[in-house]
Amino acid sequence: MKIGHLVESLDPGGVAAALVDLAAAGAPEGIELVVVALTPTAHPGVSAALARHGAQTVELNVAPWDPRAVLKVVEALREHGVEIVHSHEARPDVVGSAAAARLRLPAVSTLHHVHDLPAGRGDRVRRTAKVLARKRFMTRTIATSRLQRDWYRRVAGSTAGLSIVPDGAADPGPGTDEERARLRRGLGVGDDDVVAVSVAPMRRGRGQDMLLDALAELPAGEPVTVVLSGDGPLRPWLESRVAGDDMLAAHVQFRRHADPVDLLRAADVQLHTTRHDTMPRVLVQGQGAGVPAVATRVGGIPEIVTRDTGALVPVASARIADELVRLVRDPQLRRRQGAAARARFLERFESGVWAASLGEIYRSALGRAGAPAPEELDAPEADRRPVGA
Repeated sequence: MKIGHLVESLDPGGVAAALVDLAAAGAPEGIELVVVALTPTAHPGVSAALARHGAQTVELNVAPWDPRAVLKVVEALREHGVEIVHSHEARPDVVGSAAAARLRLPAVSTLHHVHDLPAGRGDRVRRTAKVLARKRFMTRTIATSRLQRDWYRRVAGSTAGLSIVPDGAADPGPGTDEERARLRRGLGVGDDDVVAVSVAPMRRGRGQDMLLDALAELPAGEPVTVVLSGDGPLRPWLESRVAGDDMLAAHVQFRRHADPVDLLRAADVQLHTTRHDTMPRVLVQGQGAGVPAVATRVGGIPEIVTRDTGALVPVASARIADELVRLVRDPQLRRRQGAAARARFLERFESGVWAASLGEIYRSALGRAGAPAPEELDAPEADRRPVGA
């Protein structure tokens, strides 16, 4: 099955980066990827990675609301013999559904965000209209979390035509003793110190300020080094705050260009203290590395982190500090939760599991023999088990 994934761009921080793992895992399910980007990127890394796994890429140069967008996408999809159009995010959804209609192909769309209830009546009407259009023109919509399912059901009235398929990730594997030792040497920490890693864009709402507040509340002498990885507009302010506080400077280091997966493999604890998020991929990767997490109870995070794999806390610095201290002081708890995190990843989030679920959806959309009937793929209207079970 040749699947045309339509994305905004091939930027490393976007949706296309996750498709690299799908391209690597898709062969057993008969999935071939053609990734079409509406706008070009200056970063060739994602395109090269997709090519290494046999995926074809096309970069268009389509300005927002360019009336030629649909025709350009139709041409690209037809040239590569695409059988299903799978779109991601707002503009690709609009263009992708129109292109699929012209080519008479099934159209699939993944919801990557939860849209908060708007304040104005006009916004409510527009968002409801978009969901109803999605129900009409999309063969199937994919929610990556139960949170998204519930939002969709409130607006659309039912979950008919909606499936829940969490985005997966390639298995990073647990960190080795050598990797941990190398990271510790680079950080200048002792053998008995605990290394906690936070990997998130440094922008408003991602909670690094709250994490620093939590670290400022740690009891004196806690043997923990916190590594903040990533970049964004708040990075200079965060670095300035740490540099101006002796207590924070003793605990915090920045690694702007470090590979997040390498850091997670070498970490003892993962910190994800965001104020909002849907299904953060980095938490899934942390589970794959066998790392227990301290994460805020927001968005779809409770569908990743459970009491067996870490700690879910309110958006409050004191609670973050308490749970971090608990893990720092209890190595057996870290090992137990890390093993549970690894097992949960392999069961639910490993990229082969993701590809198998998408394969069923694609075969059903194409009407292949033995494929599930569409209604069999619909998300249940209510959960039969608690979130995180």
